[in-house]
Amino acid sequence: MDRRTFSAAVLVCAASALVSARALAIPPAQVKARNVVLAHGLFADGSCWLDVIARLQAAGMNCTAVQNPLTTLSEAADSVTRVLDRQDGPTVLVAHSFAGMIITETGVHQNVSALVYVAARAPDAGEDYPALAKNYPTPPASAGIVFDGDEGRLSESAFLHDFAGDLPEARARTLYAVQEPFHKALLAGKTAHAAWRSKPSYYAVSTEDRTINPDLQRFMAKRMSAKTIEVKSSHLSLISHPDEISRLILEAARPSA
Repeated sequence: MDRRTFSAAVLVCAASALVSARALAIPPAQVKARNVVLAHGLFADGSCWLDVIARLQAAGMNCTAVQNPLTTLSEAADSVTRVLDRQDGPTVLVAHSFAGMIITETGVHQNVSALVYVAARAPDAGEDYPALAKNYPTPPASAGIVFDGDEGRLSESAFLHDFAGDLPEARARTLYAVQEPFHKALLAGKTAHAAWRSKPSYYAVSTEDRTINPDLQRFMAKRMSAKTIEVKSSHLSLISHPDEISRLILEAARPSA
């Protein structure tokens, strides 16, 4: 693809996102929170939220994607807390995948008005999440985790088929190239708080998920009494179905009826 063709493709994608986002816009009087903080999970970085961010910004939201260190749960939580400290008012805190651990811990922050979980972990305070997950069939992606010393990542095959299975292969390969390795110590962390017990919560279940069992997602959503939607998607619904995820976040930003 030459430079002119690539530039044209980028403009088309941007215009498409803008049209979708305009359809999502809601009047300022109907919004409780104008800020959105988004946390990424394993095998990813903050760029995984770009399609959702484009829609939220066009709908008038102030968005910040956190670049989690993926070293320990406490360090990841600190990275989110620092961003929450900078927000100038009510904030919707959003997580994908493992980052559900992080927002469950940090969502007690005074600026957080609502929580949104996107195919995400949602443990209770002090809960052993791996033990909880063992109550459900092990998803295929788990077998694709490989370690280089203390750093873990997904193999290319598992990433393309089990993590990003409903994305065009070219897009999935691009995401695979930028996946951020995680440290083994991260997986040992347990949350001291369960913010969903005190904050309004929303959950997007990925029904075709091969990374976190969909029935486990449904259990966690039901346990937290979350407003729940189901998306026929791989684990990466935030990329394959950004309109649905953006609408759920905007719903979380509205004042309660």
